[in-house]
Amino acid sequence: MSEPASISTGIAKRYATAIFELANEGSALAALEADVDTLETALNESADLRAMLSSPVYSRDDMGKAITALADKMSLSQTMRGALGMMAQNRRLFTLPQLVIVLRELIAEAKGEVTADVTSATVLTKAQADQLAATLKAKLGKTVKLNVAVDEKLIGGLIVKVGSKMIDTSIRSKLAALQNTMKEAG
Repeated sequence: MSEPASISTGIAKRYATAIFELANEGSALAALEADVDTLETALNESADLRAMLSSPVYSRDDMGKAITALADKMSLSQTMRGALGMMAQNRRLFTLPQLVIVLRELIAEAKGEVTADVTSATVLTKAQADQLAATLKAKLGKTVKLNVAVDEKLIGGLIVKVGSKMIDTSIRSKLAALQNTMKEAG
């Protein structure tokens, strides 16, 4: 990780931990999760928002007014509004994308969930996705949320990433392993 990225992540973790603890103490994790969903959608859909967050042109007051207006329009919880206002005053809004990621992780951990990134060669059917989630739940002992992507270059099979673990059953990786074995033998 590059130094600026690690600094941003460190800042985001501190804010996320404080926001999460406030929401958890107030039994407002459901509201926090809704706030995170709303913020993530806004970040994904608005290039103007992303540009504003990282722009040095706006003053602290302008940033504070803009983010407060956005928070009101998005109907964010009071905890999130306060945190965003504080982030604006401290010129830390540039960490908002990382904040969303860290908050998602904290909420998932509190709910006993884990996210698995699944890449398949073809679109998984509902039954296949449910079967995979059930198998992973049995192995991990936690509820599994799947983030599914399709990569036709895999030819067949799956790549499943959960945390730092990866299982690659794709035909592409098996062909690559076979090719390496043949090179070593030849």
